[in-house]
Amino acid sequence: MLRRIARGILLAALGALAAGCAGTAAPTTPTVTPTTDTFTATLAPANANTHTFFTFAGGSVTATLKAVGPDATQTVGFSLGTFNTTTNVCTVVLDNSAALQSFAFTATASTLGTFCVRVYDNGSVKTLSDAGTISDSNPFTYTVTVVHP
Repeated sequence: MLRRIARGILLAALGALAAGCAGTAAPTTPTVTPTTDTFTATLAPANANTHTFFTFAGGSVTATLKAVGPDATQTVGFSLGTFNTTTNVCTVVLDNSAALQSFAFTATASTLGTFCVRVYDNGSVKTLSDAGTISDSNPFTYTVTVVHP
């Protein structure tokens, strides 16, 4: 008789466990809507500007040099990298020292984090006396867009 009660309790427990699992759905991964950040600034001779953005998940990142002025046929330096919030340093991962308007980097962020784009006078990678394509009388304006998770 004790065995029958024990079996009954065991069968009831297994039945309850099976019933509880039957309605459980597999966990779903939340969908992250891409964000677009736009940065517009003026670039002085022999200088660089850094803009930061935060990704909320891993995924595709596209940084595009949308506009360069006043002369869209001139080149500027354009970089994409990771940003260290402790030291405020942009560590360049991808770089084009002669980017034209419409140039784009496409990369993958492996996780959430702070990243950066950098626009610089491509002469400034040589010496400060060689100001590249930007002069005091001809500062450049630019617009960069970054689409990211």
